[in-house]
Amino acid sequence: MFKSDKMFSTFAVDDVEKARQFYGETLGLDVEDGDQPGLIQITHAGQAPVVIYPKPFHEPANFTVLNFPVDDMDKAVDTLTEKGVRMEHYDLEDMKTDKKGVMRGDGMQIAWFRDPAGNILSVVSGDKS
Repeated sequence: MFKSDKMFSTFAVDDVEKARQFYGETLGLDVEDGDQPGLIQITHAGQAPVVIYPKPFHEPANFTVLNFPVDDMDKAVDTLTEKGVRMEHYDLEDMKTDKKGVMRGDGMQIAWFRDPAGNILSVVSGDKS
């Protein structure tokens, strides 16, 4: 029923221009204007875009909206931190991060951070199966 190569993901922000700067300059992603006025999209060769749209009275997602696979977790976290990105730290029974903000274990590593609108993003490394 939904076998389409036209699928894409969206999420909201409170300030599209701050999002454009963060995703384009801070994270170094390809960001362009979307198909509709006021929208932007993150593009990656051969993959569907991620569309970012403005939402009045935006409330940040309380779950991860976008994951970035990386080969070297420590390098990725260090680079983000050097660019002023603050990693999230968790000390829950089933989710504990180290002093860098990385949850390590079972072959997988993940670290969370937020965009300027407060949405949760992550870098992920290792076996995700």
